[in-house]
Parts: sequence; structure tokens; C-alpha cells
Amino acid sequence: MVTELTRDSFARCLNDAFEVQRPGAGAVALELIEAGGPPAPGGDETFSIVFRGPPEAFLPQATYRFGHDGFGAFDLFIVPVGPDRAGHRYEAVFNRPRRERDR
Repeated sequence: MVTELTRDSFARCLNDAFEVQRPGAGAVALELIEAGGPPAPGGDETFSIVFRGPPEAFLPQATYRFGHDGFGAFDLFIVPVGPDRAGHRYEAVFNRPRRERDR
């Protein structure tokens, strides 16, 4: 199981499905389609990840419970960033100062 949500840990899971729990509506699968971002100055870890979900299951901006075989269960705040030809896209942004990671 992954113990930290990092750019590298997500990059290893590109194209994987993550199960997302929707309150009162059951689970939906989101595919991780991007994991990256430029290196931040000062050693901070700033990156974003983008998921794609099915066109019939729109998720509003909120915190959801995600599940993945390699990560286990974790909560993640996602924001819809628009549809594409295959469904809805969602982004999560991470910004962890180096001092938090080095503790």
C-alpha cells in the first residue's frame, strides 16, 4: 500500500481505475489520466492529477472517498474541469511544502 500521495506514486498508476464513493448514489470508477506538473522552487512538491469519469455520472466539486488496490482508501477533493469526448474530467491539486514532507 502507498503511504503517501505523491506525484511519483500517482504516476505509477496512470490509466488505472479508482473507485469513488458517491454519497447516496453508489460508487463510480474514475481513470487516472494525468499525474504531473513542473518541479516547484525550494523543493516543494506541487503537482496535479486528472481523472476521467463516465459521461453519465457527473461529480460536483467536493471531497470523495477514493479506493485503489495500490493506495488503499483515501479522501480527495476534486474539481470538475470540463468534459472531453470520453466523459467528465476532474482535477486534484497538491501543494506540500518541503518542511511538511521532511518531518
